[in-house]
Amino acid sequence: MADELAGKKVLLVDDDREVMAAMQAALQDLGPELYLARDGDEALVLAEQHTPDVVVLDMMLPKRGGLIVLQKLKQGRKRTDPPHVIMITGNEGTRHKTYAESQGVEVYLNKPFRMERLIESVKKLAG
Repeated sequence: MADELAGKKVLLVDDDREVMAAMQAALQDLGPELYLARDGDEALVLAEQHTPDVVVLDMMLPKRGGLIVLQKLKQGRKRTDPPHVIMITGNEGTRHKTYAESQGVEVYLNKPFRMERLIESVKKLAG
């Protein structure tokens, strides 16, 4: 449904251009403001500037890894309500999943994941 996420801000963070393009295509018709970052440093700058409602965060990123970005997002000073975080990763282990969830990740998706799952998760968290 179009405009389901109108007025919501979503930050997509992934260094893989194909994954980024697929996520952007899947979400843009729902009407959110989309911000795109290709590394951890850029993600933190955009999060500070735009205070997203939901961050879709890759675990393995250049410059600053996803788990470090996650910690910074969750302890950001600018707002009292940190963004909801969906972590995406090609990492199969459960240790990372457990740690990410202990740090506040609400949805953890292993790559490759179905875009429907991402869309459902973003809608649920942004709602």
